[in-house]
Parts: sequence; structure tokens; C-alpha cells
Amino acid sequence: MRRRVVIKLGSSIVAGGAADASADRDAEVLGRICDAVAAQHSGGRDVVIVTSGAIARGVRAMGLPARPAAIEELQAASAVGQGRLYRVYDELLRRRGVHSAQVLLTFGDMAARTNYVNARRTLRKLLDWRVVPVINENDTTATDEISFGDNDFLAAQVAILTSADLLLLLTDTDGLHTADPRRDPHATLIGEVSDFEALGKIEVGRTTSPLGSGGMRSKVLAAEMATAAGIRTVICNGLAEGVLERALAGEMVGTSFPPRASRYSSFKLWLAYAKPSHGIVSVDAGAAAALSENGTSLLPVGVIDGEGAFQAGDAVEIVAEAGTLAKGISNYSAEELRSIMGMKTRAVRELMPEAAPEAVHRDYMVLQERPPRRS
Repeated sequence: MRRRVVIKLGSSIVAGGAADASADRDAEVLGRICDAVAAQHSGGRDVVIVTSGAIARGVRAMGLPARPAAIEELQAASAVGQGRLYRVYDELLRRRGVHSAQVLLTFGDMAARTNYVNARRTLRKLLDWRVVPVINENDTTATDEISFGDNDFLAAQVAILTSADLLLLLTDTDGLHTADPRRDPHATLIGEVSDFEALGKIEVGRTTSPLGSGGMRSKVLAAEMATAAGIRTVICNGLAEGVLERALAGEMVGTSFPPRASRYSSFKLWLAYAKPSHGIVSVDAGAAAALSENGTSLLPVGVIDGEGAFQAGDAVEIVAEAGTLAKGISNYSAEELRSIMGMKTRAVRELMPEAAPEAVHRDYMVLQERPPRRS
């Protein structure tokens, strides 16, 4: 298979990060990035672009003083800016002999397994045709426009969907620092992160640009997702000349996250990071030990409570006294599970003869390596 890279551009790269940013400056930056994309493409490498900036472009086009807060205003700004944004990419890439395609996705396209698989097939066919997909969230119809965290989460999902070997997250800083470099002059760049646990000891900032919705925290989460799929991830400065080319060449720039040795299947990556949870299932100590130590299925006998209004087929968080243990797809609705919790398998079968013996089967469950840090 050809080598494949996903390049994500934040709002601070695409639209300057401020409503009064220079259009000439944006064109220069995007021109340099498209030069690098075209060079990779002509060299035989597949390239996917994930871009933010539709809302920012709309804000600038309408002369708004700042990024709006109301959802209808954000969606309207996106509607104004989306066509303008893609037109820039299309023109820049066509001048360089590269075909492109606009692809708009929503969180629902990732959360529904059928849509997820269809998106994967479409993207892979575009790459087979040697087309560069230019992907953005469909902010105009999305009910939660920040669901992808300035598209960092989307970029990680796209990298997983397309089986990329490299994910580049371009921002307006040099990478992940020991503290926010905008606030702490003593902050130093972290060159490589191989242990996500260690990041708990440093400040991973939420600071965003005036027109963005992400921040370094969402980029670290994106790196965590991608490296779980065996995809090397780099956070680097997309405004600095030559940095993108060096990152594409494999040089150490910005902050690098090497692929992790333990990798999940495509299904379990989707379950862990794309399918939203609709409830919480609490388990006793015996079930917690069986899950975490032996990787067993969860049986009704080990369930002590079920919170939420989830249905059979929904994802649920499985928790014990120590915290979250796993995430899995429930074979029962919340009401059904509460009616059989604590019961042994024989008793469950007598009450519900056609029901599955497991509350959550181990094949449809992914264990948490540690408490999640998405919030």
C-alpha cells in the first residue's frame, strides 16, 4: 500500500486566527502548504487534508467583530465560508496539477457504524483515483459544531479511516510545551511523547485562537487516538517555513507521538473514540476484576446498576468503584438490564429465553487503559 498522510490545518493556519487577519498572508501560507501537498502527491504518497476555517472565513466575509456564540450564527457563518474555503484549496491544488474533492462530515457520520464504513469506502476510492480529499466538518448542519474540537478529533478519525501512517496537526505554535508558551516564558518544547500518563504532570492547555474551537488538549487527544491505531502523529507549526516539509520527510520537528505497540482493531477504535455512550453500567468488584484482569464478557450477575435511557445496541460506560473500566455495546436496554441485574445466567434465560447471556460481550467491548481525559 502507498504511504499515506493526513494533514490537518487549524483555523489559525487557514484564517489567521483573527477576524482582521490578512488574506494575502493566508494565501501565502496555504500556497506553501499546497506546494508540499503536491510534491508528496507527485512522489506517489496519498495525501488527505482536514481543514478548519469555514466559520472563520464566514466571520471575515461578513465583517463580524468576533466569532459568534449562538449556534445559528455559527452555522450561518459556516454556510458563508465553506464554499469560499474549498474554492481556495481547489484552485491552489489545480494549479499544481492535483485533483481534489470536497468532503463534509458530521459527528453522526462517525458515530453510526454503517455511515462510518461508507465514509471509509468513499475516502479510499478517492485515494485510489489519486484525488486529494479536502475534509471539513459540516458545521452548517451539525448540532454541536465543536464536537470535533476544531477538527482535531475528525483528523484522527480520518487517519484511522484511511489507514494513514502519519498524521500532522498544523497549528500556530511549535508543538506541545511544558506550559502554555503564550503565558509562561519558561515553557519548553516537548520533543516526543511516548507515555500519555506522563502528560498528567504538565499543563495541557485549552487556549484557542479567537476563531478556533480546539486548543492543545484536543490535539493531544487526537494523537492518543491515532497512535492507538499505529499512526505516528506530529504537532508542529504550520506557519513556519520548511517545517511541514521536514515533518513529511520524517525529521524531528514539533512534538512527535510514536505509534503505540498495543493496537486496537478498526472496530474497537470506532467503539472507543467515535461511538458516543448513552449510559453507565456499574459493576461489582468480582465483575471488575474479571473484566480488567481476564478480559471476560460482562454478565448480568455482576451488574449492580444501570443509569441512563440506553437501548440495546447503544454504547455504555462500564464503571466500578475505582472508575471507568471499559466501554461496550449493551445487549439490553437500560430497563431490561435493571430487571435482570444481579441474576445468574440460568435465571436470566428462564425470564428472557431469547436474550443474550452477556450484558456486554467481550468482542464488543474495549477496556480503558486509564480514566478518559476527553472533558
